[in-house]
Order: sequence, then structure tokens, then C-alpha cells
Amino acid sequence: MIHTSIRVLVVAHYASAKRGGEALLPLQYFRILRSRHLDAYLVTHEDARDELEKLFPDDSNYIYYVKGNWIHSLLRAGGNRLQGVAERILWFFNQLQTEFLLAQLSRQLAKDLEIDIVHQPISVSPKMPSLMFALGVPVVIGPMNGNINYPPGMQLRQSLLSKLLLQLGRLFSSNFLNFLFPGKRRAQILLVANDRTRQALPRGAEGEVLTLVENGVDLSIWKHHHSVIDTSRLAIRFIYIGRLVGWKGLDLLLESFQEVVSKVEASLEIVGDGELRQQLENQVAEMGLSTKVRFLGWLSHEECAEKLSDADVFVLPSLLECGGAVVLEAMAMGLPVIASNWGGPADYVDSSCGILVDPVSRDVFVRDFTQAMLKLAQFPDLRLEMGRAGKERVHKHFDWEKKVDQILDIYQKKC
Repeated sequence: MIHTSIRVLVVAHYASAKRGGEALLPLQYFRILRSRHLDAYLVTHEDARDELEKLFPDDSNYIYYVKGNWIHSLLRAGGNRLQGVAERILWFFNQLQTEFLLAQLSRQLAKDLEIDIVHQPISVSPKMPSLMFALGVPVVIGPMNGNINYPPGMQLRQSLLSKLLLQLGRLFSSNFLNFLFPGKRRAQILLVANDRTRQALPRGAEGEVLTLVENGVDLSIWKHHHSVIDTSRLAIRFIYIGRLVGWKGLDLLLESFQEVVSKVEASLEIVGDGELRQQLENQVAEMGLSTKVRFLGWLSHEECAEKLSDADVFVLPSLLECGGAVVLEAMAMGLPVIASNWGGPADYVDSSCGILVDPVSRDVFVRDFTQAMLKLAQFPDLRLEMGRAGKERVHKHFDWEKKVDQILDIYQKKC
């Protein structure tokens, strides 16, 4: 039985619904714990203040912020002038500086608020060092999810120097920095989403390692159900939601879609923004797909749910997706999923609710992704069957409320 007197401090570099990805994780923990009238507090960066005050007008006194300083300003300025590996290095040290400030404040709050347990849900990378140690209370870190590389046959073109710097950076952060900043080595509990993440934990970890899925679904938002097939609609509607960056594989999706529209009536909506938007829009124009593909930009969760409710199939050709919460959200909406058989989507999707495409090589991937899209275009009853199975799978395994039940059991274990 869970004691309702437990006092929890959730700590995160950023907590935001607007940023998406892992930024949503601490927000969900805090939201649900507060909805259950538990003494849950949130510590995050002041950049999120305006958003969080609007989201939690009655809980503003449960949220604390750290402020950026001249070090952040210097690192950001440098990052804006650089690209590639150098930019990522400056980003890393910016994160580390924020972590230092979060640890300082958390240490004081743990004492002042009589906190029972500190939970650091992000960064989800198992290699990223944590400064959450010597806080005077037990620390839970995770669920972490990572240790993924590009599929061997789908490597992006990188210079030898870039590859070398990337590998050295991983080694440096995983070993030396985790020795220097031993939050993960000293945490009472480390949560991992899968075995590949467990294998990437820093050496010398003293705490208990438990498995818990990283992502969940807020079923109060993602709740529409495709219960019937609209036979009056001739064109099948595909939808993608996510960032427009290289490793998401959107150029491959467009190649597949070009073949699809040569055989069936179809449309594709691309929701999201990113550095490759203009390049992708140019690709669409060159392919003659401008009347079939729409770029909608960034949308709120509620707007994304509305778009999913009007679609027939969700597609995610990502080649470096550790998690992929959007896959679960699409499944919750009753959509079948076509995704890469690599990383997070392979953990969520099985043959009952979607089609996973092996990223063997670029040509094979495009061919097989095309075949998967055509199969679901031509068999509406299969779409409906897969959609129902996916919805059931999400409700059973990925409901955020059930996930918080599990995390409360874990808190209680160490309090």
C-alpha cells in the first residue's frame, strides 16, 4: 500500500509540453502526482516558467526554478556560431552547468521541504552524468533509454574526424565524467527501458537496476478511436509527427510515398519543424508531390490528436529512435503504425498493431516501406484490426496512470 504522505522532488533540466520528447516526462510525473494530492515538487529551468504557470496555476508554489547565468550565455553564444560535433560539445557543457545549479537547489529543498525521495527522469541518456548525489535522501534516476547507433546498412555520411570525436565523446561522458560526477553510480535506483540501456550504464553503479518503460500515453488527450472505416473516402491518409531532422528518415519516406501515389490515391501530412524543412519541401516539389504532401509545422498535443483522428496510418521511418512516444500516441488513437524495426518503435509495435520495416539498406528500406504503405492502403479492414489491437496494447501497457502506479511502488521501496 502506498503512503500518501510521501514527499517527492522531481528534478529536470527542462519540463515542457511544447518541447516534446523527453521534456514531457518530468511534466507528466509532476502532473499525475499532484493530481493524486501527493506532496510532489518540481525543480527545473526558468525558461519553462511561463508555460508551467499556465499549466499549473494552482500548483505554482510546488515548482522551483534555477536561473541561467553568464556561463550559460557564453556557451549558448558559442553553440549558435558552431555546427556539428563542436556545437554538441558546448550543448553538453551547458547541460552540465544547469545540472550543477539543479543539484544545489535540490540539496537545499530536500532539507527545507523534508523530501523523502528525489527523482531525476531526464536526461534519458544512460551516459549523461548526473550531479544528483549527496542530497541527504534516496535518489531514483530514469527511466533511461539509449545506447543506440545507426543501423549498419544505413549510416549517415560523416567524416572520419566526426566519427572519432563522437566515439571519444561517448567514452568520455560514460566513464570519466560519470566517475567525476557520480550521481548515477551512487543512486539508490536506476531505471532502464531495455537491456541495451542497461549495458550502457556507467561502471561501478551501486544501486538497484530496474526495468520500466520510458514513455507513456496521457489517455485524456489521445483518446479518439477509429471504430469504423469511412468507405466514402477514396484516398488513404498517412501522417508523420516529429522533428524534421536527418535521422528521422523523412527523405526515405518521401521516396516511398512517391511510389505509393503512383499506384493508389493517397496523401501525406508532415507535422513538425526542424532544420531540414526547406530541404524536404524542395524535395517534395522536385518529385511533383506538392498537391499530395502538406507540411503543417509545429502543433500542440491537442492539435496533433485532432490530426491523428483524421488520418488512416501513422508512419515513422526514423533510424535513430531510442523511444518514440508518438508511436504510442498514434496507437492510442486507433491508428496502425508503419515504423523502422530499430530502437524504440521495435519495443512498442508488434505484428498485431503495425508493420515494422527492417533498415537493411537504403534501397531495401524504401522498397519495403512502400510495400507496407500499399498493403495498408489496399486493406482497410486490416487497418481497423491493427488500430484496435494497438489501442488495446497502449491501454494495457503504456497508460501514464499505470506507469505512475509503478513509480510510486518504486519510491515506496526506498522510503
